[in-house]
This record gives sequence, structure tokens and C-alpha cells, in this order.
Amino acid sequence: MVLVLDSTPAPENAAPTAAVTAPRPTLAGLGREGLAAALAAIGVPERQRRMRVGQLWTWLYAHGVTSFDAMTDISKELRGRLAAAYSLDRPEIVTEQISADGTRKWLLRLPRRGHEARAPEIETVYIPESDRGTLCISSQVGCTLNCSFCHTGTQRLVRNLEVSEIVGQILLARDRIGDWPNFADRGAPDGAEIKDTHLLPSSERKITNIVLMGMGEPLYNFENVRDAMLVASDSGGLAFSKRRITLSTSGVVPNIARWGEEADTMLAISLHATRDDLRDVLVPINKKYPIAELLAACRAYPGLSNARRITFEYVMLKGVNDSLAEARALVRLLAGIPAKINLIPFNPWPGSPYECSDWEQIERFAEVVNRAGYASPVRTPRGRDILAACGQLKSESIKLRASQRATAAEGP
Repeated sequence: MVLVLDSTPAPENAAPTAAVTAPRPTLAGLGREGLAAALAAIGVPERQRRMRVGQLWTWLYAHGVTSFDAMTDISKELRGRLAAAYSLDRPEIVTEQISADGTRKWLLRLPRRGHEARAPEIETVYIPESDRGTLCISSQVGCTLNCSFCHTGTQRLVRNLEVSEIVGQILLARDRIGDWPNFADRGAPDGAEIKDTHLLPSSERKITNIVLMGMGEPLYNFENVRDAMLVASDSGGLAFSKRRITLSTSGVVPNIARWGEEADTMLAISLHATRDDLRDVLVPINKKYPIAELLAACRAYPGLSNARRITFEYVMLKGVNDSLAEARALVRLLAGIPAKINLIPFNPWPGSPYECSDWEQIERFAEVVNRAGYASPVRTPRGRDILAACGQLKSESIKLRASQRATAAEGP
């Protein structure tokens, strides 16, 4: 199912449209310092700001309100000043797709910044299971890493996401699936498909886990991602446990220990090979930070223990990295690291140069890893029919513009 909530993106060579009125900046997604600065900008006295920040924080992140009028413990006069200067907007939804398995993918449009010719777009994915709901969020528009098996890597990097744009993905997803307290009393947002409740988790919270596995390399946007996850894990608002937040990196070695010290979330490593010569091809950042350096950083990750294991992600590529010899090499490579190994069946995308390993071979590979004492679940592909599975994300607008160019070339 695809719900289109906006017009087709502008042609590739279209000039940016001049805005008559600059949009009001959103407060939704800001941290405490950002909210304090916003209050200062509209003249709220310094002695009141701490209290006002606390009020805004509760309304934004504990209740998820989308209107200043709902903030009933703030004076009408101040609500009017806030509404005149700011909004509570989330990222704009261009399309919403719902897979047969309940997975949802949103193509989101962000505000233009600086000299950007058009508004950039990202994708966010929600994966419901019976006992949990996982939100996969993006940290950059595009990516610089060019991993050869990843669709996102074929989209050039446009820019890093701001803190509010990262947190905004969480707020929007909670809006769309009704994951706020007393949501039923407030009514669903326009177009939300809340009726598919049988596809949502049975847990009280519908989004229980956050994974930074969407578009981009999160450790190349370190400060903004860190600050966004501090907002997400604040017990006075969104209140996600840091053990339910996982950052996935392709191996930006200098920032791994720093992430553990400053953000203290779970860590996943996009490994995919046991030899430098192969990983240089699959994950080119390996040329800068080879496997030995990457694993040394993993062994030194703050707080690492059997209770806080690192997840190693290993995409199964037919005839490339799926032999039993490579399974045994993987076990030797990770010796001494408290780890879980996620085996990921390759998710094809148009033009991809690889095939997924045969299921029987994946099971044999998993058996070798299991016998060595590692948990090695095979990740069930979700949302393949809407290109929402691991490695398939790429801004839909790029595909749409390519389609438009082809249609124009064919003529009427």
C-alpha cells in the first residue's frame, strides 16, 4: 500500500522556488539548550527559562502535542508568542508505504538549508513484531561510504541531519502509529493508517527500539546523532532505554570509543567480511580502518560485557562471503569479544551486483557460528516489497526523477 501525501518532486533541473514567507523553525526535536535559546529569542526572562523548558519538554516528548494550544499549563500570552515565532512541525511526509508484513516506510522531506537547490529527502522505516517495534532512522541525506551491496551507498551525500530532524523521525513515527499516551482520545493524524492494529506489537509501547541503521553513517554526524539520542533517552520525555538504542557503524574507528563514552548505547558493526581484501570491496572504509583496527576498537568499547554485547552484522552474499571456511574465520576473528552475529540475507535492489545466498547455505553458515557459542539469528527480511529492508533505502524522489526523465525522453 502506498499513501501519497504530496505532489511529485520537481524536475532535476528545476530552479528553487522563492519562498514568500520563511517557514517558522520547529521546536519539535530540540534539546534543552535549543529550547532555552528559542525562549530567550522571544524575550522569556532567564529566571523563567528553566521552568518553561521543563514544560515544553513534557508537552513535546511525553505527550507528543502538535499544537501550542494544547500546552494548558503555559499562559495564553506566551503560547501566542511561541506560535508566532515557532512551529511544532515534524518532517513532511511525501509518501507512506505499508508492506504486506506491516513494515512501514516513510519518505520524508526536510527544509532546505543554505544553498540547497531543493528540499532534501530521507527514508525512515518502522518494523513491527509481536513483542516489539523497531524504528530504523536516518542520520544523513545520502551516504559517502559506497558499500557495494547497499542501495543507500549509490546516493551521494547531501548533508548531515540536524538534531531536530533526527528526533523528528521518532516523533512522526509515534504520530503515525498512535504511540502517544491517550492517543485514541486525540484522534489520528490525517491519513494515518492506525486501523491496522493487528500488525502492531502487543506491547504497551508500539516503538520499543531505535536503530541508527537508516541512511548515512551516524558516526560521521557524531554530535548531532549523540545529542538526538540524549533527547530520545531522557527519562522525562521519550524515555527510550539506552539498551534499546543501537548505533550501527561501518567502522569509523576513531569515534567508536567516544560514542560509548558520550552516548552509552548499544553498538553494531557492519562487518560483512573476514578478510581485508574482500572488505575493501564490500565496505570501502576498510581501506582507511582495516579489520584489525576495527576489532581493537570493539574490544575497547566502554561497558562491553556479556550483558552488553556488540552485534556484528554480516550480509549473506552468494558465492562471495558465505562459505563455511568464512564462517570458521568469522568465529576466529571475533574470539574474546562479547558478541552476537546477525546474519542478514541480502536484500536485492534494482541494479545490484549480488545475489542472496541460498537458504540452505545460510543455515549451514549459522550452524558453524552457533556451535562456536555465538548467538547468530538470521534476520528475517522485512518490507522487501516496498524496498524497506536492510540495505534498500534510497530517497524515492531520486527514483521518481529518473522515471520522469525516461518518460520525457520517450515523448508524448
